[in-house]
Amino acid sequence: MATQYADDISLLQEFRVPATREKAFTDIIKKYQEKLYWHIRRLVIQHEDANDVLQNVFIKIWKGLDNFREDAQLYTWMYRVATNESLSYLEQQKRKQSVSLDSENSGVSQLKAEKNFDASKIEWKLQLAIQQLPEKQRIVFNLRYYDEMPYEQMSRVLNTSEGALKASYHHAVKKIEDFILNH
Repeated sequence: MATQYADDISLLQEFRVPATREKAFTDIIKKYQEKLYWHIRRLVIQHEDANDVLQNVFIKIWKGLDNFREDAQLYTWMYRVATNESLSYLEQQKRKQSVSLDSENSGVSQLKAEKNFDASKIEWKLQLAIQQLPEKQRIVFNLRYYDEMPYEQMSRVLNTSEGALKASYHHAVKKIEDFILNH
């Protein structure tokens, strides 16, 4: 991890030099694009939506990188931007849909619409279970389970105490277990 952090420092230094700015940003995109895409995709579900959100994330990163204070790792800061942008996107979708109270969770609907969806397969059951979680628990579960993000780093990304994150993860795991066992 230390070398990754050192690499980020040199990328940030290159970014701050006008002559190497675009190349440095391209290198940052290459380094983090896939991780950020999958983080966003697990939150917004659809590939097209994830791509749109990712584009917005990189625009915000480009605009905000000059003001990045380096008091956190670049990766942590970028995850925060991606998480916030994903949540904003989900909020916009909720407002657009103004879904009635008894309608099905839109994340579940989107999952079921995927062409390879098969509710009998465990990986699809897991995805359905994750979509049933409250938004905060879903984000915490995804960061911990898929990204294996330590609570300390997650705390900086989500601006929440480690204790609250551990509790959210614990509750999420219990709800997922219950869903899988009972569906």
